[in-house]
Order: sequence, then C-alpha cells, then structure tokens
Amino acid sequence: MTTHSKDLPAPLAVSRQRPARLNPAWQRRCKGLALPLLIIVALEIIVRIGWLPSYQMPAPSEIALTLTDLAEGALWKHIGASLIRVLLGFAIGASLALVFAAWVGLSREAEAYLEPTFAALRSIPSLAWVPLLLLWLGIDETSKIVLIAIGAFFPVYVNVVAAIRNIDRKLVEVGRIYGFSRLQLVRRILLPAALPGLFTGLRSGMSLAWMFLVAAELIAATKGLGYLLSDGRETSRPDIVLAAIIVLALLGKFSDGLLAMLERRWLNWRDTFTGQSASD
Repeated sequence: MTTHSKDLPAPLAVSRQRPARLNPAWQRRCKGLALPLLIIVALEIIVRIGWLPSYQMPAPSEIALTLTDLAEGALWKHIGASLIRVLLGFAIGASLALVFAAWVGLSREAEAYLEPTFAALRSIPSLAWVPLLLLWLGIDETSKIVLIAIGAFFPVYVNVVAAIRNIDRKLVEVGRIYGFSRLQLVRRILLPAALPGLFTGLRSGMSLAWMFLVAAELIAATKGLGYLLSDGRETSRPDIVLAAIIVLALLGKFSDGLLAMLERRWLNWRDTFTGQSASD
C-alpha cells in the first residue's frame, strides 16, 4: 500500500485498490452483444468500401434509418398483428401438446394409437399446410393461427413425452411404496422431474411459432411482419426486408428470454452443471 493510500480511510483505500466489477449477469449480456456489434461494424465497412452492392445488402446505418421511419409509421401495427397471432397460436398449440404429451407419456396404450400418426404429421413442412388451410379455413385469421399452432405443437409434444419417459423409474417406485395416488404421483414426482423437458419444449415451440408466423402471414395478410417482408421483396427494398428480419429476431429473443426467466425461477432448486468460466 502506498503512503497516499495509508492516509485514506480503509474503505476508500480498498476501493482504490479493487475497482468495482460489473455484475456477472451484466458481464454475460455485454459478451453477448460483442458478436452482433462486430458483425454490424464489419458490414458497415464492407458496404461503404463497395465490396457488397448496397442494392443487395444495405449498410446497417441505412437499415437503422429505415427502422426509424417505419417506427414513425406502420411498424407498430405490424408488430401488434404478429404478436397477437403468435401468442394465440402458441397458446393453443402448446396447450394441446401438453394434454397429448401427458396422455402418451403416461399410457403405453395411448402411445400405440397416437405416436405413429404424430410422427408422420411432424415431418410435414410448414408451407405444405398452407394450401390445405386455405381450402378449409379461408384467408382470415383462423388459418394463420392454426398454422402457428401446428408449428408450436410438435416441439412441445416431443420434448414433454421424452421428459416423462426419461424419468428415473426408481422415483416412481418410491412414490408407489409411499402409497401415492395417481394424482399425487403426477403432482409430486412426475411433474417436477419433467419440468426441465417441458421448458425446453416450450422454448423450442415458441421459436417455431415465430418461424411459422412468416408462412402464416403469406396467406393473404395485409399486416404483420411477414407481410412487411413480402412487401419489401415486391418493392425491391432489401432495407425493409432486413428491418423486418431484425424485428422478428428481437421479438423472438425477447419471448425466449421471458421463458428462460420463468425456467430459472421455477427450476432454481436444481443443482446442475452450468458450464465453466474462463477463470475455472
């Protein structure tokens, strides 16, 4: 310790020697921003020096100006329409998936009847549903929400069935030894043990709901981020296309972050491996 630091009060001397560090959560967020910022700077330089034609790949600064102009106009209308469709479709698809997954996961008889059909249906591409939904449901909101629900259904279903079937059999036997009823067995053993797989399925389902949204909004939509993508393509405006993609990415990250926060809160009792830091 220097002579100057000896004259300071103890707290000041310590703070002088040990500068305040960022909260670990904020450190992770800053590290997560490093790659996007690097890509933005690199693209700005590449486009400005002419290595990429601006009519194909606008500079990030031009995209930012387009986003600003859209935000002052109809962007919020498009975001609102897409959000409502995704939330409704995800809620319907995830709810049905939980019901069928619990049935198939708990009953071998249900698995024998339902699993072959679901395995075939989940391999159908999203765009293959579009003409059928148009014929059945028309071009209104119902067809769009049903398509998003189909996209959200299968990831939740597959992950929850796998989570139930991967529960340690000894846990179930212990519950039976203690005389648990079927409801108590589900509530006190099967549900807590399956929660990690449930949240994995919900997060995957939410991601696919945003992916299916674009296909859904190609069904004669007049508003929504998928419509904005199509409009940018038809008017040869790559800045609008990229602006819509960026908004979709941000909304998808925000919704996944909400589910991840719920997962951490509901599963804080777990003592699991979380990876190693550089200092380990």
